[in-house]
Amino acid sequence: MWVADMDFPAPKPILNTLHQAVDHGVLGYELPSMALKQTVAARMDKLYGWKVKPEAVVAVTGIVSGFSVAARIACTPKRGVLVQTPVYNEFHEVKNNAGVPQYDAPFVKHVHGNILSYEIDWDIFEKQVRKAGMFLLCNPHNPLGMIFPQKDLLRMAELCIRNNVLIVSDEIHSELLLDDNKFTPMAKLSSEIAKHTITLVAPSKTFNIPGLFCGFAIIPDKKLRERYEKEVSHLRLHVGSMGLFAARTAFSGACDGWLKDLRRYLSGNRDFLVEYVTEFMPDVRLTIPQATYLGWLDFTQTSIKGSPFEFFLKNARVAASEGGIFGKSGEGHIRLNFGTSRKLLGLGLNRMRQALKAI
Repeated sequence: MWVADMDFPAPKPILNTLHQAVDHGVLGYELPSMALKQTVAARMDKLYGWKVKPEAVVAVTGIVSGFSVAARIACTPKRGVLVQTPVYNEFHEVKNNAGVPQYDAPFVKHVHGNILSYEIDWDIFEKQVRKAGMFLLCNPHNPLGMIFPQKDLLRMAELCIRNNVLIVSDEIHSELLLDDNKFTPMAKLSSEIAKHTITLVAPSKTFNIPGLFCGFAIIPDKKLRERYEKEVSHLRLHVGSMGLFAARTAFSGACDGWLKDLRRYLSGNRDFLVEYVTEFMPDVRLTIPQATYLGWLDFTQTSIKGSPFEFFLKNARVAASEGGIFGKSGEGHIRLNFGTSRKLLGLGLNRMRQALKAI
């Protein structure tokens, strides 16, 4: 329950597309077609009413390479990358990959019973954003599972624009909404914000095809897009043909029925996780994710000595993600992937419960 992909087979339309490509037999080089860019743009319009020009869509080999490219054009040895911790571990690698400083704006943590929630510390954010060349936003958030309200997005964007900081919004989980939650892309809020924003989307998490390594950077501003495309070309970040074929089918709408069923099942898994932990592991605190298939569990009030990741790996044979990789404030926590069958989720939680009971 560690790596962020699911145990479910990809939708049949995507599998059919891949079978057709294999049956064709010629697996040559493939460039992102205008039809694919139009499909991505149409998806943004259908989901959010966000009017994106097809030429604003740039294919990338994934979200991680997408924001790494952005850092190379936006950051300097003095003006680095701003992140909100705890956050996706790959965000913490940008400083190393681009050779720039990292500035943290830790969230404020709240506890209500055994439920965790997080909010932005605006004093710290305002202080840190002045030092940055790029703000790397994770929305919906990994590992916390929250969707930022529009008022927070507007305030973050205003502070970035005022300080000439590029906004890079990782929105890879934006279609994995639980319950009836809604999502608005950062760049959709205004044309001025869009001009200063690179939006990163992909079908990989939503449709469980991350191994095909295909994502998209949506960059409405022409000059910014040209700088970005030049760096992508410089690094030779070519997307494989299978990824391009699968992405077009995924974003065409052909898999939306599958996605509706998936969201319902994941919402049920989320509820099962929260109810199980609340009833059987009362000293453990956790989030109630609004999106994603990732739970965030806090073991700092339990009898576990040291890393809960190591504890459960050894004593329960359950592998989650070590909380410390998401930032210092993540120590004593784990990220748990519930994108699996209810049966397997229950089995893992039972093992964790017994391991806790033993101490």
